Amino acid sequence: MDPLIQLAVMGLLFVAAAVLAWRAIRLKHRLEWSERDRRRAADELNRRLSELFSLQELSYILSGSLQLDRIVEQVVRYTMRFLDARGALLALALDGEGGESGRSMLQVAAAEGVLAPLARRAIGSDDAGLVARSLTSDRLELVRDPSGAPTTLVAGLAVGSAAAVPLRAHGALVGTLVIADPRDGAFPPEDVRLLSTVATHAAIVIANARFFEHVRHAKEQWETAFDSLSEGIAVVDEAGRVRRANRSLATMLGVPIPGVIGCDLGEALLGPSSALPGLLAAVRQGGGAQPLVVRSSALGEGGGGGGRGGRTLRVNAARIPVPAADQSVVVLVEDVTDQQAMEAHLIQSEKLAAVGQLVSGVAHELNNPLTSIAGLSEFLLEQKELGTKDRGHLRVIHEQADRAGRIVRNLLTFAHKGPAEQAPVDLNDVIQRTLILMSYDLKLKDVTIEKHLAPLPAVLGDRRALQQVVLNLLNNAAQAVTTNPPGRPQVIHLSTWFDDRVRLRVADTGPGIPDDVLPQLFTPFFTTKEPGQGTGLGLSITYSIVEAHGGRITVERPSDGGAAFLVDLPAASAGAAAAPRKTPEPQAAPAVKRTILLVDDDPAVRRMVKALFGREGHSVEVARSGQHALDLARTRGYDLILADAQAPARDRLFVEQLVETQPDLRDRVLVGLGEVPPPAEKALARLGVRYVRKPFNLRDLRDEAARVWAATTLS
Repeated sequence: MDPLIQLAVMGLLFVAAAVLAWRAIRLKHRLEWSERDRRRAADELNRRLSELFSLQELSYILSGSLQLDRIVEQVVRYTMRFLDARGALLALALDGEGGESGRSMLQVAAAEGVLAPLARRAIGSDDAGLVARSLTSDRLELVRDPSGAPTTLVAGLAVGSAAAVPLRAHGALVGTLVIADPRDGAFPPEDVRLLSTVATHAAIVIANARFFEHVRHAKEQWETAFDSLSEGIAVVDEAGRVRRANRSLATMLGVPIPGVIGCDLGEALLGPSSALPGLLAAVRQGGGAQPLVVRSSALGEGGGGGGRGGRTLRVNAARIPVPAADQSVVVLVEDVTDQQAMEAHLIQSEKLAAVGQLVSGVAHELNNPLTSIAGLSEFLLEQKELGTKDRGHLRVIHEQADRAGRIVRNLLTFAHKGPAEQAPVDLNDVIQRTLILMSYDLKLKDVTIEKHLAPLPAVLGDRRALQQVVLNLLNNAAQAVTTNPPGRPQVIHLSTWFDDRVRLRVADTGPGIPDDVLPQLFTPFFTTKEPGQGTGLGLSITYSIVEAHGGRITVERPSDGGAAFLVDLPAASAGAAAAPRKTPEPQAAPAVKRTILLVDDDPAVRRMVKALFGREGHSVEVARSGQHALDLARTRGYDLILADAQAPARDRLFVEQLVETQPDLRDRVLVGLGEVPPPAEKALARLGVRYVRKPFNLRDLRDEAARVWAATTLS
């Protein structure tokens, strides 16, 4: 072959080999670059898969819990792991998106790593750090100073680099998530995306958890209020059966709460003839039903309220605003037995107060005429030359005047604010002596007394007034049982006991108290007896005496018939009673003649007193006025000064002026006491003078005058 051609061929082969070598090298480089890209893609894919699995794991953990503390802890822990950061925290907003200067608006709920010391710290709106500042931002904020200066998160704590992303859900600010010092001190775009994803998901879960916390707290508050109400509450279905009940209703029915569920509320509360279904039906129809106030025959008996057994209930109902298919109704049950008893007590007190005012106005005008009628008629009856017929007429006058005087004295009981005497009284002893007093009368009426008297502490009060209470109650019970039909026992049950008060119960087996009589039972002058058989003052006087002793009287109507009166009185405290003042017994009329100063503006009373003491040889001088009497007492000596309690001397009571200006005359004063205003009564009690109650008879006046003379003789 031609060398030239051979050379050309060899050149071509060399060129081809060079091209092939260049292509091979290029292919090799491409293969190497492709391998690096593949590896990079594989690494990126693996990282994204790891992040995806981590997010899935976090989502699973968060969706499986509604406990806010656990949720924020897991968000912080996983975020640190995702970004390989040195610290992280999650702060919850307290006041929404803003807050007043200096006021806490963030609370660090969880913190890990280098930010752990911030756990539970409150951050105010005036803090200049990244955490507080992030609340005003709508997106993630990255902070890293190129010069390497630290970034302030909160006052007193700084880091090299940080990211803060506000947590928002449903348009509301939940809090902020902060990451400090990630790997390499930087936040690449993929980490920013991951942080935003975690923040979005965490905000929704935290918002739901906080809402659940609010709902749970509200539910606990509602349940606490539901169970702590003193009124019974029940939710009933369309059949009137209880779906839910509170503790008060269960206590009212006497069964545990599970025993109430499913029962018929109307029958359980009010018995077979329940009025509750009508109330529930009216409520379901949307009407404005009035509350029921009924006496329950199904509940146990207790207290006095005037009903025949059981308790008085006020029942109200309201429809629950739920879908129309649900006919549930909430029922409020209130035991108003004690309330009604208190209202009745108040009404009765007002009635007695009105009677007391009336009596106070007329008692003085009645006492003086009755005093003169009774005294002068008794004075004439002592005349030996009086004819038989005239003596009979005078005796009738005297008896009727005495009867009228007793009525006035009974009426005056209503005007007194307290017992006349204050001394320890054994109520059991009063009862025993009263039974002895009434034994003959009870035997004639064939009335049986069954008594159970427990040991009692003493009561501070007026023994005679308390005996009047026992006597009135026994008389009332005896009159009731004597009207029983043949075959029904005539029994009075009398019992006493002491818990926190001294209690007396007088029950009878009589016909009971009709409904129309009950409201008027303690009203003065109200009586069911025939005319002339009673004045209607017995129970009224009893009520007033018990009230004056700080006690209370209530009436019960047992389910088996009859009536029961319950009296409770306060026990006397140790050493509360003062020793009673010893009064000398009246002595026989002395031979010496006495000088008496009479101060009374009623001519008839003056006539009677002068006639009485003048016949016995005493000298009676009448003062024209209270001031005249003061002048006489200052210039002359008197053995007895008999004065009306209300006799005035200038702008004060005569007796008060006399004792204060001449205290040595106090033991010589005898006051004719009718009805006096409370200030005057207090003044007389303070002075400690002797008194005789108007209308008085001759015997009362003689005895009290003799006591005055005996006391002055002893002194």
